[in-house]
Amino acid sequence: MIQNVARFFKVWHTLAKYRIDALIPKTSRHGMIKLLVFMMPVAWFRQPSESRAVRVRLSLESLGPIYVKFGQALSTRPDLLPPDIAAELAKLQDDVAPFSKELAIEIIEKSLKTPVGEAFASFSDEVLASASIAQVHTATLHSGESVVVKVVRPQIERTIRNDLWLMYRFANVLQRLSKNIRRLHLPEVVSEFDKTIMGELDLMQEAANASTLKHNFKDSDLLYVPEIYWDYCGKNVLVMERVFAVSIGDMKTLREKRVNLKELAARGVTIFFTQVFYHQYFHADMHPGNIFVDISDPEKPKYVAIDFGIMGSLNDQDQYYLAENFLAFFNRDYRRVAKLHIDSGWVPANVSVTDFEAAIRKASEPIFGKPLKDISFAQFLLTLFQTARRFEMEVQPQLVLLQKTFFNIEGLGRVLYPDLDLWETGKPILEKWMKDRFGLRAILKQMRTHSGEYTEALTQLPLLINQQLQQTQQQQQQQERRQRAQWRRSLIVAASVVFSASAWLIFQPSLWAEPYSRYFLGGVIVLMVWQLRRGLKSEA
Repeated sequence: MIQNVARFFKVWHTLAKYRIDALIPKTSRHGMIKLLVFMMPVAWFRQPSESRAVRVRLSLESLGPIYVKFGQALSTRPDLLPPDIAAELAKLQDDVAPFSKELAIEIIEKSLKTPVGEAFASFSDEVLASASIAQVHTATLHSGESVVVKVVRPQIERTIRNDLWLMYRFANVLQRLSKNIRRLHLPEVVSEFDKTIMGELDLMQEAANASTLKHNFKDSDLLYVPEIYWDYCGKNVLVMERVFAVSIGDMKTLREKRVNLKELAARGVTIFFTQVFYHQYFHADMHPGNIFVDISDPEKPKYVAIDFGIMGSLNDQDQYYLAENFLAFFNRDYRRVAKLHIDSGWVPANVSVTDFEAAIRKASEPIFGKPLKDISFAQFLLTLFQTARRFEMEVQPQLVLLQKTFFNIEGLGRVLYPDLDLWETGKPILEKWMKDRFGLRAILKQMRTHSGEYTEALTQLPLLINQQLQQTQQQQQQQERRQRAQWRRSLIVAASVVFSASAWLIFQPSLWAEPYSRYFLGGVIVLMVWQLRRGLKSEA
């Protein structure tokens, strides 16, 4: 608890130093925020000259690697942040000084339950890469394979949990300040980050992610996924095949080796659409540090992926709506786009389709008026999100990672080949997927796939028909019993009325001469006839 309090004041000191409080919309509770800021002496003489975006980036860098990762995650959320802040946060780098080799060896030996010298033929003390969650060493197995050994930082889980605790508290406080802030769903944003970063701590899960992706691209000439050596893996240690390839950010080497950059960019787009629409499972951290290129065949360069801690998936419904949205956008069918957003539940059902269509058209037409090669679909999505927010579009957690990956892919593609026509590559894949999924062959395939279930259903059909007939017969019998009971009640009521009227007139014969007696008797007769007719109808 003391550590959390100390960390709170450290965070608030940093936010005050960089005037982050000035970015919070003013509300009736703003006085409380000003008081908390005034309690920090660093705020008394602050006169920062940097822009608001730069101040946000600097504050996150000052707070440490976990906040840097949070800023990186936010940089891919143009639905939450103004464009200038999102662009500045994209500059954040997850570079952290490595921890000692002695600590790394201790963690490895504890995980493998054997000395490093016995587990590996050789183990390098040099750190190949170091980040906020883990660092990487190189080694050689006794069987001769070159591998990389990824080791989770000591005590990092406790640090992450403490910082997440504070993030949740800040998010909940800000959530109460105004309606505009509530629309951002800040606690949900922190929750998404929580799931992502805690998932990165479990290297067995990362190994499983890599294995799944490798299976999906088995025998593919598009993407290679390194081999996982399961016997050496644990929660805090991962051992994977070492790949020797060129970083996709090393443009100088790619040009020197005469790599077909247009083909490389197009293949990146193909990998993205294939993962999303055919596998429903995609690498969601495809920044340049995690992507390499096998240039053994420069005309057909092959992607090599590493770091599988963050993966995304889509269910069938979201996948369908996403594909339909892509096709509708590029066919400029804005009414279809509006209806899809409402039908999918991404936008409230009470939103006017016509108004939403008009807003999408207004935002989209200036973009699509350019040549396709000049269209930034990342910028287009940004514009779309800003438009949809006016119609109370809810944040879709299942699409956040997809959006981030799409931005990364387009960014990489445009660096490799500035004239990249994303739609020229993506449209045939989408159209083929729609045909494969909903065409005649797809229907026949579904019938073959479920033939056993259909056969079982057909064999049970006579029994189901017989059960239905019996149920119908039972219902008819119950209805007949109810009708007979109603007939009996009608007869009893009629007999009671006649008996009562007769007794009354017998014991009071003088009443026959009174006019109201005759009216009463007529009413009794009418009531009796009505009850009898009702009983006869129910009997029929």
